[in-house]
Amino acid sequence: AKMENHTRISEFTLVGFKSHPGSQLLLSVLFSTMYIVTVVGNVCMILIIRMDSNLHTPMYFFLENLSTLDICYSSVITPRATLAFLLGRRSISYNGCASQMFFFSLFGTTEAFFLAVMAYDRFTAICNPLLYQVIMSRRLCVLMVMGSYLSGCINCTIQTSFTFSLSFCGRREINHFFCEVAAVIHASCSDTLVNELVMLAVCGSIIVGTALVVFVSYGYIIITIVQMPSAESRHKAFSTCSSHMVTICLFFGTVFFMYAQPGAAFSHNKTNTISVFYTIVIPMLNPFIYTLRNREVQRSLKKQLKK
Repeated sequence: AKMENHTRISEFTLVGFKSHPGSQLLLSVLFSTMYIVTVVGNVCMILIIRMDSNLHTPMYFFLENLSTLDICYSSVITPRATLAFLLGRRSISYNGCASQMFFFSLFGTTEAFFLAVMAYDRFTAICNPLLYQVIMSRRLCVLMVMGSYLSGCINCTIQTSFTFSLSFCGRREINHFFCEVAAVIHASCSDTLVNELVMLAVCGSIIVGTALVVFVSYGYIIITIVQMPSAESRHKAFSTCSSHMVTICLFFGTVFFMYAQPGAAFSHNKTNTISVFYTIVIPMLNPFIYTLRNREVQRSLKKQLKK
C-alpha cells in the first residue's frame, strides 16, 4: 500500500515561466503568433513543393518531410503552452504528460536524423554529382525517412517508459512549460541516477552520431566546393548548402547544450529559454531559411503567385 501511495498521482503542474505574472499575456501572444507562422510557413512550403514538378527531387522530398515534421513537432507543445499562459491552466494529466513526452521525443529525434539524411543528400549531390540520381533513388529516400521515424520511435519509447517507471510523490511540479524528459525526471522522488545515465547515453549517442554524419558530410562538401574551378560553380554549390547549414547550427547547437552534457537537467530558467528556441523558434524559421536562401523555391513561388 505504501508503494501505491507513492506512484498513483493523476496529474502534474507545469510551472515553467511562472515567475513573471505580468508577462503571461505577452508569452501567450508570442507563442500563438509563432505557432501560426510555423504552421502557415510550413504548409506553404509543402504546397510549393507539391505543385511544382521541378521540385520533385530528393532534396525537396526531404524538405517536404521536414516541414510536415516541424508542424507536428510544434503542435505537440505550443498550443498547450499558449493556453497555459493565457488561462493559467497549468495542470496536465499523468497520461497527457506521458503522451506529450512520447511525441515530443519522437519528433525531436526524427528531426535530428532528418538533418543527417539531408546532409548526406547534399554530400552526394556535390561530391558525386554524376551518380547522384543513381544513389539517391526514390526507394532510398523513402527508406531514409522511414528509418528516421523508426529511430525516433525507439528513442521515445525508451525515454518515456524509463521516465514513467519512476514514482512521483508530493512534489508534482515540473519546472518546465511542457513534459520534457529531464524536467519530469527531476520531479520524481525515486533515485534518478539510472534514468539520467540512460538519457545521457541514448540522447548523447543520437546527437553525437547524427552530428558526426552532418559534420563529416559538410567537411567533404566544403573541400569539394573550395576545389571547384569557377567562382560561379562555387557560389551555386554553396548557396544550395548554406540554408541547411544554418538550420543545422541552430538545431544541434541548442540540442547539444540541452542534452549532451551531464547535469543538463538542473539549471531550469536557462533550459526553459533554450527549449523555446528548439521547440518553437526553429520549426518557425525553417521554411524562411529555405525559401529566402533558395532560388528554385523563390522562382516556383513567383510562378504559383502569377497563376
